[in-house]
Amino acid sequence: MVHRSLLGFAALGLASLVHAQTPLRVISFPGGANLPLWVAEDKGLFAREKLAVKVSPTPNSVELVQSLIKNEEDVATAAFDNVVAYQEGQGEVKLSTAPDLFAFMGFSRGTVRLVVSPDVRDYDDLRGKTLAVDAIATGYSLVLQKLLQLGGLEDGDYRLEPVGSTATRAQALMENKFSGTILTTPLEIAPESRGYRRLANAVDVLGPYQTIVGITRRSWARANRDALVSFIRASTEAIDWLFDPKNRTEAVAIYRTHLPNVPEDAARRHVDALLGECEGFTRGGALDPQGMMTVLRIRSELGRPRKTLTDPARYLDERYQRAANGK
Repeated sequence: MVHRSLLGFAALGLASLVHAQTPLRVISFPGGANLPLWVAEDKGLFAREKLAVKVSPTPNSVELVQSLIKNEEDVATAAFDNVVAYQEGQGEVKLSTAPDLFAFMGFSRGTVRLVVSPDVRDYDDLRGKTLAVDAIATGYSLVLQKLLQLGGLEDGDYRLEPVGSTATRAQALMENKFSGTILTTPLEIAPESRGYRRLANAVDVLGPYQTIVGITRRSWARANRDALVSFIRASTEAIDWLFDPKNRTEAVAIYRTHLPNVPEDAARRHVDALLGECEGFTRGGALDPQGMMTVLRIRSELGRPRKTLTDPARYLDERYQRAANGK
């Protein structure tokens, strides 16, 4: 029989272990792009770093940014353009306080597609039509506007309607509520399998593009350096684990654990697409200098009030990533 005192010590030890974990609130858009976070959780990488990570979904980029500014969330994963937009006063809404947002690591590059209804054959077919965006002034909306411009359309030739997250827009497109939208991998796969057409790959038209990055506030990062470094280390290890071919079957299983309605064959296609050679997750959590410059170039042209933006370093602080990598 186990002595009660030993049981007490065991319970105390377990309580101490749980207590030792640092809570970390993460907000992200729902969908398969969260796979590195799922791997870090399910493989115990966050736990090893003594982090208790809670991931919450956001309906749109406005709520995501506001939750960071209000200290309702600690870290976000979202498009690099959102950091630039709000830091430059070009965001969708005016924030309650001056933002001090920055990107601390990269999660993905490219994977931005303009997907349209089956009846849309070219850009001219979008005249007079309504297209869905997350927010009109930020994120992939500017990519959409630039693609339409290069396709021969002017501002008054179409309408943009803010709808929210990519998953919401994909569903709305398949319900024929809109004639087109920007979708990011893997959320273009289901519409395309049903006859919706990919009118453009952003990288083919615009060049390299930095998509998802890790975002937080400089003030929070200074006060919580160890937690941020631990989060970066676990997330980076999760991304690198995903790129190991021997882990592909388990990666698909983890994907389906978090998205159980996705059939296995589809989940495999989703994971493969997220691990592309030229687009998708970036090894080591790397940021893409050329991709960030594309973001600045498009925002310099289409952001309001108009500003000339040329220095990605204004929106970064890579010291935390270097610390996570032991540099």
